[in-house]
Amino acid sequence: MHVFYTPDIAVSPELPEEEAGHCLRVLRLGIGDEVMLTDGKGYFYKAVISAATGKRCQVKVVETIRQEAFWNGHLHLAMAPTKNMDRIEWFAEKATEIGFDELTFLNCRFSERKVIKTERVEKIVVSAVKQSLKASKPIVNEMIDFNKFVQKEFGGQKFIAHCYEGEKPLLKDVLVPGEDALVLIGPEGDFSPEEVKKAEEAGFRAISLGKSRLRTETAALVAVHIMNLFNQK
Repeated sequence: MHVFYTPDIAVSPELPEEEAGHCLRVLRLGIGDEVMLTDGKGYFYKAVISAATGKRCQVKVVETIRQEAFWNGHLHLAMAPTKNMDRIEWFAEKATEIGFDELTFLNCRFSERKVIKTERVEKIVVSAVKQSLKASKPIVNEMIDFNKFVQKEFGGQKFIAHCYEGEKPLLKDVLVPGEDALVLIGPEGDFSPEEVKKAEEAGFRAISLGKSRLRTETAALVAVHIMNLFNQK
């Protein structure tokens, strides 16, 4: 059964216009057909199409199903976006399939991309949520300056992955399961030494993701996968 993203279903029994168009014009569903909805907030809804006129599709919810979280804690990944948007979109899709809670884009000193439109990333995330049958959608935040971001309050574990020399434990060896976790991933040119210093002064712990040299989106996906696996219920 196809899943439709309906973030306001709890207050409005109607599919958003884009979802309605896919439902009625592409899938050719009609009145009386059963559909599965998700609000992206942890719930699925079994529903029946009750009205279909033009671009509007109204439904009647017949059952509400809460999906228990697949992992413990709040998993947050903050990364410098790559120059190529395709690589950002690839990461967003795969990370959502694996499972995490929040994505923030960082404007760093060596960032290749200083501006990012999150609307496309949001659509990729929504599609991946539906495809992977998850009832919770990751938050996608706008780009923020690195120095401003590391000064924000964050109650859980905080890590920064970088390629500079020095003793750095593997993320898998220091991650505490069950606690909120935030990992910072830098641009292709890495974080600047000053940024690493500021992050460490703000309580971030330097970590390694392994011996292989990884591209930005690969490193980000590895970090999400480690956080997810160590917090699986």
